[in-house]
Amino acid sequence: MKNEPSPVSMKVDATRLPAKGVTVKFEADERQRQALAALHGLEKVADFRFTAKVDPWKREGARVTGRVDADIIQLCVVTLEPLEQNVREEISAVFVPDSSRLARAEVEGGELMLDAEGEDAPETFAHGRIDVGALAEEFFELAIDPYPRADHAELPETAPQKDAETQAEAPFAKLGSLVRKS
Repeated sequence: MKNEPSPVSMKVDATRLPAKGVTVKFEADERQRQALAALHGLEKVADFRFTAKVDPWKREGARVTGRVDADIIQLCVVTLEPLEQNVREEISAVFVPDSSRLARAEVEGGELMLDAEGEDAPETFAHGRIDVGALAEEFFELAIDPYPRADHAELPETAPQKDAETQAEAPFAKLGSLVRKS
């Protein structure tokens, strides 16, 4: 996670979770939406909200599940016109205290062993608190289309062709004629 706090930070005490867990609902205000837009290079964040359920996991950990919903405006990478996008992303993560043995990666022979198909390693939390808002922001960021494109936007099919005169002036054009002669 980032060093600076998330504009939608909402911390939950993971050390005192009831057996049924706790549900957290959040809707960003105008200032928070403006900060999200600036942080993520968006024209506007018109709406940002999330719902998350924080349940106890194993002895000291917590499992966070939920959903983040947002309406954003980005610029088309081809035409630069504003595009409205809807972000709908499921949230899922497991947290353990930073002091937990589960927080330490398993190392065999000095190498870190990861299973690409397996579950993600648990994230850690400190001081007994999980920032559910920062987690929702991470899933929001991952769901943003990095190259938004309007439906009608088209790139040229091919690059413009150089005419014969321009090709003859190319730096290695004379070398090409030498190779052909030998």
